[in-house]
Amino acid sequence: MNPIKIMPCLDMKEGRVVKGIHFVDLKDAGDPVENAAFYEKEGADELAMLDIAATVENRKTRLEWVKNVSSTIHIPLTVGGGISTLEDIESVLKAGADKVSMNSAAVKNPDLIRQAAEKFGQEKVTVAIDARRNKKMASGFEIVVSGGTQPVGKDAVAWAKQCQELGAGAILPTSMDGDGTQAGYDLEFTKAISDAVNLPVIASGGAGKLEHFYEGVVQGGAQILLAASVFHYRLFKIKEVKEYLRKKGLPVNL
Repeated sequence: MNPIKIMPCLDMKEGRVVKGIHFVDLKDAGDPVENAAFYEKEGADELAMLDIAATVENRKTRLEWVKNVSSTIHIPLTVGGGISTLEDIESVLKAGADKVSMNSAAVKNPDLIRQAAEKFGQEKVTVAIDARRNKKMASGFEIVVSGGTQPVGKDAVAWAKQCQELGAGAILPTSMDGDGTQAGYDLEFTKAISDAVNLPVIASGGAGKLEHFYEGVVQGGAQILLAASVFHYRLFKIKEVKEYLRKKGLPVNL
């Protein structure tokens, strides 16, 4: 088993880090550059930065945010939000991102995943899958796009399989039902995705206790554990999470 990675996430709006619950009720959570530097010092393995309003506001990712954060850290940075063309991906990578995360644009144009993997390399392409429970779907989970505002009538697990076939390098599933609640990752959803693909799966949405991180790996099948609220509000240090996982017998880089 490869070492489990911890990935703090900076949700960005108007130049600030924000955090909400179920994708709404956003509150300020600080300066992105200060947060990024703090998390690297704390022992984060990777960092995510998501421009959460880009798609809804019909604009591209703010490249100055990417440049400011990427120039501050040395750990891998995944950037998402408003990325809809190969040119967007190239711009974000040139601005200092190591990987891109696509969501709404990939759902609208699945071939973008294949084109991106061919041009930039599979390891650069993460597909984020936001979903909510819907019993009409075969897996019980339906994709939502545009920052969680639009359900698209597509099965989330079937989509994850398709993403793998198209050349995605990692899958980032987020359950709208759990986002920001600190009630734990949606293990049923995470497990359904990790069982369906042979790619690194990034557990996301709802971590609030140390045991939630352990459950994300053991019950959810995730290799990377993304969290925002618990780190932004300093409920846990990253080292605390890693030491807890190590005591539980999971490999981590301390």
